[in-house]
Amino acid sequence: KGECKMAKLDGKVALITGAAAGLGEGISTAYAKYGAKLIMLDLSPEVEKTAEKLRKELKSEKTFLLNLMSAPGSGKTTTLVQTINRLEKDLKIGVMEADIDSDVDAYTIAEKTNAKSIQLHTGGMCHLDADMTRQGVKELDTKDLDLAILENVGNLVCPAEFDTGASMNVCILSVPEGDDKPLKYPLMFEVCHVVLINKIDTKEYFDFDDKAVVERIHERNPLAKVFFVSAKTGEGFEEWISWLDNNIKEWIGGTV
Repeated sequence: KGECKMAKLDGKVALITGAAAGLGEGISTAYAKYGAKLIMLDLSPEVEKTAEKLRKELKSEKTFLLNLMSAPGSGKTTTLVQTINRLEKDLKIGVMEADIDSDVDAYTIAEKTNAKSIQLHTGGMCHLDADMTRQGVKELDTKDLDLAILENVGNLVCPAEFDTGASMNVCILSVPEGDDKPLKYPLMFEVCHVVLINKIDTKEYFDFDDKAVVERIHERNPLAKVFFVSAKTGEGFEEWISWLDNNIKEWIGGTV
């Protein structure tokens, strides 16, 4: 059998975020074993308090904040367009598009939906935390919104480590990425309430096991809801939209 070996890291310095638990803790242990000097960062109690405070404030305003995460190219923005177009007749919606650079996604939302949209540039950061989200919420002005959506920076690692203050975390996993991603990026699937399996219209071209991916997700998070959708064709969206609409209305306390 083959053996995977990590190169020696003597003299190297590693900056590790979320180092107190989960994936960050595992990486810290492995890097230390191979000789790296560690700078370990984790959420301070103040940041955690900011997330909970933001959640309570939005609850009092009757605004549901959805944090959408995925790898680049999984179809986040296209999925948002499909979702918003099905909800905007009954809900007032705003979108915060987070990227290291560019405003292409904010323009897409503005062009293809009636939702209010703003662009958040992270200045090189690979995620948003609660304080950064609070600034975005202030700029978006959510007081008159029923649903605020944060499209987080595209990757399956960093965004999972930070509580943004959202009412719900949603992850998109696309068929071309493979059904093994819950095994490789466990924290993302542990913190998400919903996983959307996107691009099911491409399944004939990829070796993707529906049963296996659901089992792997539920091994990490037994309570996660899993929906199979195609943002291109709209297939599977009725079930997802119905479930989301019910949860939004329950959050804001009744029929909008």
